[in-house]
Amino acid sequence: MTTESKERYTSFAEFYPYYLQEHNNVTCRRLHYVGSLLILGVLGYALGTQQWLWLLAIPVLGYGFAWIGHFVFEKNRPATFDYPLYSLMGDWVMLKDAFTGRIKF
Repeated sequence: MTTESKERYTSFAEFYPYYLQEHNNVTCRRLHYVGSLLILGVLGYALGTQQWLWLLAIPVLGYGFAWIGHFVFEKNRPATFDYPLYSLMGDWVMLKDAFTGRIKF
C-alpha cells in the first residue's frame, strides 16, 4: 500500500466500507468477535475483582484473534497497521453490526 492510498481515508465513515471489505472471510470475522467479546469479559472481570493485571491480556486477546483471522484465513494484512484508530473503531462497529443483523455472524 502506498502512502497516497493510506491518506485517502479522512473519516471513519469513509474507512468503514474498506474495513468490511477486508473482513470478507466469515472465520476472520468470527475470530474478531471472539477477541472483542473476550476483551469485554476480561475488562468486566478486572473491574469486578480489581485484579488489574488481567488488563494486560486485552491487547493479546484483541490483536491475537484478529491477526490470526487475517494472516491464516483472510490472507491479508490487518488494517490496524495502516489505520490503528479507525481499525479499533471498526472492530466494535462490526461487532455491533453482527449483533444487529447488518452483517452475517
